[in-house]
Formats: sequence, C-alpha cells, structure tokens
Amino acid sequence: MLPVTQDPASKPAAPADLEIKDAQLIFNHVWKQLEKDCGRDRLRFPKELILLGGAPGAGKGTNTDFIRELRGITAQPIVVSQLLDSPEAKQLKAQGGMVGDREVVGILLRKLLEPEQQNGAILDGFPRTKVQVECLKMLFDEMMALRREFSATPEAADFKQPIFHIMVLFVDEAESIARQLKRGREVLAHNEEVKRSGVGELQEERATDIDPALARNRYQVFKEKTYDALVSLKKIFHYHFINAQAPLELVQENIVRELEYQSSLELDPRTFDVLRKLPLASELIRYARQDLVRRLDGYKVGHPELLQAVVEFIEHKMMPIVVRHAISGRADINSEDALFHQPEALAMLIDIFSERGFHATVDLHRVEIPDRFDLTTGEIRCRLKKVFRFNIRFKGSQIRRG
Repeated sequence: MLPVTQDPASKPAAPADLEIKDAQLIFNHVWKQLEKDCGRDRLRFPKELILLGGAPGAGKGTNTDFIRELRGITAQPIVVSQLLDSPEAKQLKAQGGMVGDREVVGILLRKLLEPEQQNGAILDGFPRTKVQVECLKMLFDEMMALRREFSATPEAADFKQPIFHIMVLFVDEAESIARQLKRGREVLAHNEEVKRSGVGELQEERATDIDPALARNRYQVFKEKTYDALVSLKKIFHYHFINAQAPLELVQENIVRELEYQSSLELDPRTFDVLRKLPLASELIRYARQDLVRRLDGYKVGHPELLQAVVEFIEHKMMPIVVRHAISGRADINSEDALFHQPEALAMLIDIFSERGFHATVDLHRVEIPDRFDLTTGEIRCRLKKVFRFNIRFKGSQIRRG
C-alpha cells in the first residue's frame, strides 16, 4: 500500500503566513477606500515618519517635543490610542480588548493625509502588532509607487521620497517600574494639592503608576509585543535604539546624533547625484587644522619676508582696533595698504587670524577717484583706489550680556 501523502497546499498555514495574509486583506481594503474617498492623486503622505516607541517610563513624552524641534516637525505627535475615541472603541478597550488592526490602520492613514502632517509626523504607539508591521511595509511600498507614478508630472513635489525612522527609547525593567511609580507619586501629590487649594487641574491617575505589579506587567507587555514589532522593522527602515537610562542631556545628545541629517538618505537620488560632486562640510573640517598648519609653515619657508610684513601689520595696525571691540566680538577695519595688492598677503592674513582663534573675512572695494581733467576734450581721468575691508569676528566678552 502506498503511503498517504498530504498535498502541500492543504497544510495549515503558519501563524506568520496568516498574519501577512490578514495584513494584505486589511491594507488593501483600507487603501481602496482611501482611493475612492480622496482620489489617488490626493494620497499625499508626510515625507518623514518617526515611529517613536519606548518602554513605560522611558521618556517618550519628555523627548517628543525635542524631536519635533530637531526635525522641524510642526504637527503635534499622533498618539494612536487617542485616535481611537469612538464609543465602540472605548467600550472594547474598557473590556480589556484591543481595537482591530483594520480600524487602527484606517484611522491612522486618514490622519496622515491631513495638511498639517505634511512636514513630518511622529507616531506614538504604532505599530503594536505583526499585522500593523506588515501594513506599515505596504504603506511604504505604496508611497514609493505613488512617487514613481507622479515623478514626471507637475505634482511630483507632493509625492516625496519617504523616510521612515524607527526610534526606540529603552530602559530595563527595574528602571521602568521605578519611573512609573515615581510618576504615580507625583500625580497623587499634585492632585491632592489641587483638591486642597482648588487651583490647577487634576491629572490622570493610572493604576499602573501606583501598583508595582501592574507596572511590571505593563513593562512585560511592551517587551513581548510592542518591542518585538518595532525590532522586526530594523532590516527595512532606519532604526535608532536609544539607551534612555542615561541622564536626559546625554539621551538627547544621542537622539541628535542618531537623527543627524544625511543627504544620501533624505534627498531624491537624482538630486543627490547632482549635489554629490560638492564636498561635505564635515569632510572639509576633518583635516582643516592640519591643512592650516601646513600652509602657515609653507609661508615661513617660501615667503618669510611677506609673512613677517603681514604679522607686523596685524600687530600694529589691526590688533589695537580689535582689542577695543573685545566686548562685541566684532571689528570692521578698512585699509588701503599696498601690501595687500599681493594675493598671498590676504591669504596669509586670513590664516593667521584663524590660527589665533579669530574668523577673518576680506572684501575688496574698488573706488574710482577723479585724477585728471582734459580741458580740450572734457575727459575726466580717474585713478583706481583699492580699499580692503576686513571683518574680524571672535567670541566676545560676556560682560553685560543677557
């Protein structure tokens, strides 16, 4: 008797496969409804999406405004839990359930189409499930498809090169619980004072900020569900892991470093290809000090007399003026000295001031001065006067500032 074999197609699908299929069904439904309601040419999403996730007590609320200012995002953060305020959603959440992925994705995408979101959006609380993760990937693919579709049209600028940042603020379990409970104590103390004095507004008292067991459970839910969902996007989008247990100043320094502008990531590839021939400022300054030393030593070897003349001019003609402007940190000096008719002398002056910690610039102003008048022809002949306008800037005194 031949062994009975099972048709591979009849095998039960793995949970991950089912989640992907569910995500495709959900996203396709939501997307088609958006196209029907808004029109495909009106599906204009923010260029930049920052998906901000964090363990309870990691400082999402503290750092959100900092990130908004850093990235020039004017819209308030989109807190997904606050979007789901329908009576049905509230009832479901009150019973301990979760609003369905279809509702979350549909409401969120419509929110992202609002005009105030176009400069960029911060999402707080998305994605939280594997289905939402897959829907996010599909949104990125659709945004890229829209960009290609409208790239040769007048609307091309409205369909931007999408940038998705996944930012996770992380603290360990003990720190998370301690911060939650500290916040709970502060809220209770605040509310007691409001009730006693009648001044101020009551703040929300969350059970997870009062009960250590609930605080620990909230951390575990984040670690097992939300954190895994965010980490799964690491291979696709720009992923930033921030150790939020450090002092706030250091945390924000790390955020700045992680979100530092990178033209190769943010510009359209065609635009970047045009600009890439120009050097980055970071490349110029990397060896600026060594280059400055080499030039100054070269002046001493190749043009010692000219270097000495420039140093003496700075010492006797310029520094007395600069000293008088020590409080403002800025001195403007004009000179007609023939010394600077030599281009090398100007280069030396700028480099000498740079080596001494000043920032010097020079502007050549040409003035024609009447010099001779021909009585026969009436012609006026002029001589050219060169005025070198030096601007010297440096860190001024803090006296009487602020």
